Amino acid sequence: MAKLGINEKSLPFQMSWRDKLNLAKKHGFSFVEISIDETDERIKRLDWNKEQRFQLVRDVYETGIPIDTMMLSALRKYPLGSENPKIYTQAYNMCKKAIILAKDLGIRNIQIAGYDEYYGSKTVLTRENFIENLQRVVDFAAENQVMISIETMDDTFINSIAKVKKIKKSVVSPWLQAYPDLGNISAWPENNPGEDLTEGLDSIIAIHVKDTLAVTSNTPGKFKNVPFGTGNVGFLGLFKTLRRLDYQGTFTIEMWSEKESDCINKIENAHDFIVDLLTESGILIEV
Repeated sequence: MAKLGINEKSLPFQMSWRDKLNLAKKHGFSFVEISIDETDERIKRLDWNKEQRFQLVRDVYETGIPIDTMMLSALRKYPLGSENPKIYTQAYNMCKKAIILAKDLGIRNIQIAGYDEYYGSKTVLTRENFIENLQRVVDFAAENQVMISIETMDDTFINSIAKVKKIKKSVVSPWLQAYPDLGNISAWPENNPGEDLTEGLDSIIAIHVKDTLAVTSNTPGKFKNVPFGTGNVGFLGLFKTLRRLDYQGTFTIEMWSEKESDCINKIENAHDFIVDLLTESGILIEV
């Protein structure tokens, strides 16, 4: 039986954590994914004091909705592969803080973005720096029993589970796995998403669920804010693939509706859309 969660950025921005967790529970989700994004406000969470951390733990226990995963997308701004020594070191230190925060909050899995460099140029050095820094991060995560998972991205550096597995040949550890995004792996024409899931199953510990518009020879694709059912992702086929493979990990709906006036409606619609397809595919969802 699979668990269906929702990312924090889908939930109303101004809500307290307790209210966010209760809202997720009300709409049928089993967990929430916390966001440490590029904004200063959310990066500051890495420096929460003990009382702030304990308050969130209390909210989790009293609502019954855990925070199972963390999305550390701040690494897009501070990439592990940066050629700038200060940013390279800052990225590693942010990961260390995220690992300790996860340990304190009971979070099992930290998703890191599969970018060697996002805003700057990609070079042989940025790739090597990424692998080198990732090794240090994974070693620290292993010491603290926290999983690091690489998300397949809107970027050719790591846009498939197969590419995550190539990185895993350089950074060999059971504490490094894959967090595929069904929308992202479906958007790239060089990918066969069903085969990618099949051949990468032994590395998958969690899955992001979003819709996307595919990259073509004439268009760059669209990787965010594509309403469910209007994109090119073959959800039913992919869910059936995962059912055949007996995938038992989590699914996390990913949207960016936190500051939109119809946020609640989007949460309801997304939940119903995905649950209907999961049910049709034969995947049972924990409620």
